[in-house]
Amino acid sequence: MASKKKAKPAKKGKASKSKSSSKPNKAAKSAKSSSAKKVGKNVGKMVFYFGETKCEGHAGQKMLLGGKGANLADMVSIGLPVPPCFTITTDTCAAYYDCGGKLPKGLMDDVQKNIKMLEKELGKKFGSDTNPLLVSVRSGAAVSMPGMMDTVLNLGLTDKAVEGLAKGTGNRRFAFDAYRRLINMFGDVVMGVDHHKFEHAFSAIKTKYGVKEDTHVPTEGLEELVAEYKKVYKDQVGADFPQDPMLQLEHAIKAVFSSWNGERAIEYRRIQEIRGLNGTAVNVQAMAYGNMGETSGTGVAFTRDNTTGENVFYGEFLVNAQGEDVVAGIRTPEPIAMMEQRFPKAYAHLMKVRAKLEKHYKDMQDIEFTVENGKLFMLQTRTGKRTAQAAVRIAVEMVKEKLIDEKTALKRIPASDLTQLLLPYFAASDKKASEVVTKGIGASPGAATGKLAFTAAEAVERAKNGEKVLLVRKETSPEDVAGMHSADGILTSTGGKTSHAAVVAVGWGKCCVVGAGELSIDEKAGKLFVNGRTFGRNDVLSIDGSTGEVMVGSVTRTVPDKPSGEFAKIMDWSTKYASMKVRTNADSPEDARRARDFGAVGIGLCRTEHMFFGGDRTAAIREMILSETTEAREKALAKLLPFQRADFHGIFTAMDGLPVTVRLLDPPLHEFVPHEEAQQRELAKEMGLSLEQVQRRVKQLHEANPMLGHRGCRLSITYPEILRMQIRAIVEAAIDCRAKKIDARPEIMHPLVGTKKELALLRKWTEETIAQVCSERGVKMSGKNGLEIPIGTMIEIPRAAVTADEIGECADFFSFGTNDLTQMTFGYSRDDIGSFLPAYLEKGMLEKDPFQSIDTVGVGGLVKMACEKGRAVAKAEKKAFKLGVCCEHGGDPSSIAFFQKCGLDYVSCSPFRVPVARLAAAQAAIAD
Repeated sequence: MASKKKAKPAKKGKASKSKSSSKPNKAAKSAKSSSAKKVGKNVGKMVFYFGETKCEGHAGQKMLLGGKGANLADMVSIGLPVPPCFTITTDTCAAYYDCGGKLPKGLMDDVQKNIKMLEKELGKKFGSDTNPLLVSVRSGAAVSMPGMMDTVLNLGLTDKAVEGLAKGTGNRRFAFDAYRRLINMFGDVVMGVDHHKFEHAFSAIKTKYGVKEDTHVPTEGLEELVAEYKKVYKDQVGADFPQDPMLQLEHAIKAVFSSWNGERAIEYRRIQEIRGLNGTAVNVQAMAYGNMGETSGTGVAFTRDNTTGENVFYGEFLVNAQGEDVVAGIRTPEPIAMMEQRFPKAYAHLMKVRAKLEKHYKDMQDIEFTVENGKLFMLQTRTGKRTAQAAVRIAVEMVKEKLIDEKTALKRIPASDLTQLLLPYFAASDKKASEVVTKGIGASPGAATGKLAFTAAEAVERAKNGEKVLLVRKETSPEDVAGMHSADGILTSTGGKTSHAAVVAVGWGKCCVVGAGELSIDEKAGKLFVNGRTFGRNDVLSIDGSTGEVMVGSVTRTVPDKPSGEFAKIMDWSTKYASMKVRTNADSPEDARRARDFGAVGIGLCRTEHMFFGGDRTAAIREMILSETTEAREKALAKLLPFQRADFHGIFTAMDGLPVTVRLLDPPLHEFVPHEEAQQRELAKEMGLSLEQVQRRVKQLHEANPMLGHRGCRLSITYPEILRMQIRAIVEAAIDCRAKKIDARPEIMHPLVGTKKELALLRKWTEETIAQVCSERGVKMSGKNGLEIPIGTMIEIPRAAVTADEIGECADFFSFGTNDLTQMTFGYSRDDIGSFLPAYLEKGMLEKDPFQSIDTVGVGGLVKMACEKGRAVAKAEKKAFKLGVCCEHGGDPSSIAFFQKCGLDYVSCSPFRVPVARLAAAQAAIAD
């Protein structure tokens, strides 16, 4: 349960404000405009009543009544013991903001009418001095936001009503316990009084009576406490605690509406990507009392274990308590199984309710209940949140139990959660004792602990010696890949989720935290500075690639079990219902095998540039770059050929029988040369050149904007010898594999094409090289057992998308490179977007990071256009034509749903995202 953040106390004499609105988030205005639909003055029916005498709502009205209100109506309709209540709609919340934070006209008249219905049904009177009606006031958005908004219990108590409650129940202690709770909650939630001021007064009373537990304070102590609480309230608010129940209720309704735009609610919606809601409903429900003594209690339970998925009743309860006691952790609850001994009849009833709820909702439920003098009351039910392990098990078992079908089971599991089943992680319980020194962006899930290495070379060397290290850099480049691969985890102070460090780490399943802006890194001194602390090479840090947390010292890692039978079943069902295939982005045989184990049906992106780093490879590529003639470059490339051929042989072997799309060299050449003078001097010595010659060439390669510079297909056009070497390596490796009965199926992809002329020329050279190699090796290019190699391009430049009909004439397939396409369409640098993205999200300029989830309107519009144009050409030419996406959008569930609508044949993502993509593809097909 989330704890509530307390606001500063309201100033004396100020008008009433809820704690959520007394200190508004900077994003409140934009959040209001982006999340609340304008409904104008005509709100329609504002209040719905649910009780034995009348039930106005139903389960299908969650958008209007909120999840809690709709489910309360539903529980009433199926005959569960629910205290009568009424719900103020989410449209009314939107109207509240439309009216500048004022309740819509006529609302309180409707509320008063519904209070009278509660009074009539229960035989009680709001504010009565003989038999008072008390209510709870709770929030309830259409999407569950547990703990994010406000609640007030025991509302309606006054100095007169508390005496009536004491007489009516014959339990004076209970009555004053309820009153002190109301003053505390109303003061805290509605008026912004610091909760600790009430706690201080309570501590003084407990000390006076020599008790430690709240439940041990005698009746007279609670009466004194009520008097003290009223003093605290008046001192902080500047007015007496209100003695008019309707005024209490009006202020509480405003407080709940205001909490919709409280800091924690806005932040929760941002994190959970909750959008498009009008606001929160307000649920006003007759109180059921769990604090009437040893025959009463309250609890929270799940109809199945929400961590393992086991079909057992799981939860906690407290005797002589109200719901806030369980949530706040003031007392240690008892396991729900112990309730059978305390309240056998209520427990037996609860077990019947459990079975009825699961049969009705056909899903695991999270329930709240109260036992009042041995009688059970249901206060809430909602679909329970669960771990990935639990989600998978529950889905499969409910199919076996014939509660749901396979398609429903697939839809129940959040696709992204499957990463929990694949990577080591830090359990929350293990992180509790750790010091979080800073927080960055969780770029690649997992958990890593190690000493600090400040260069790639250092990471490689220390890892060779058996040390576990974290590579700590301001940012990484392709030159760092060896160190990145050797390190247990990667930590950078700059960059975002599509920066080099993030993309490579995700591809490897390597734990990575990027954009930890509070870090200051001194590479030469081997020091990391953060928040007044200094860490060196022998200090140990732990990083959480899911949350972005950076912790001091070693934290125990939890390694998930191998995918269970239920997990395999979910993957089988995903394959059964998906129409899009899932490939992987892999640059090594190890990654290829891992992805294949996860169910990938090919490689959609094999980056060749990573094959140029390490030992003799690096020397050869640098020799090529420093060469001044074609002959010299060809000589250097001949040294690279065996390395490339061996790399492709390994990958084709791992993907035997499956397609492998090889992207030819993409990054600019300056990324392969050293930029520090000491390294340049060493390179000059190795190459037999002067330092000045090396520095002159490095300077020639410098570009003001390299991402739009001499890279991709432009390299192949200006240096065709690079293209020919890579094509030769691919074809020779494929021929060698086939000679060993390995079914190699290469596909050649040219990156960054923007015009038909570029691809036409590149295709001509590619086909000529393929033909030459096949001729040399005596291999047919077509027909039975022929080596047919599709040739295509990445669509990553807007012009390519717009002219896809022309480019499609020269292509056998399109693969969308949506990282660069997003970058060029928006004009955002993916490495620098972190400097303004938080502000853009906060102010509603963007709904989400476009590098994480595709912009379906702009970038997506280009994708859709290119698909339509490419298919039209293929149809006219009567040729086979494939469409895919090969960037990390291919592993994002919401992006996959969009690609399904575009009719793509496949998506491709990092190996550890393959199960996620497989499930998301099935979900997209089912929804389409």
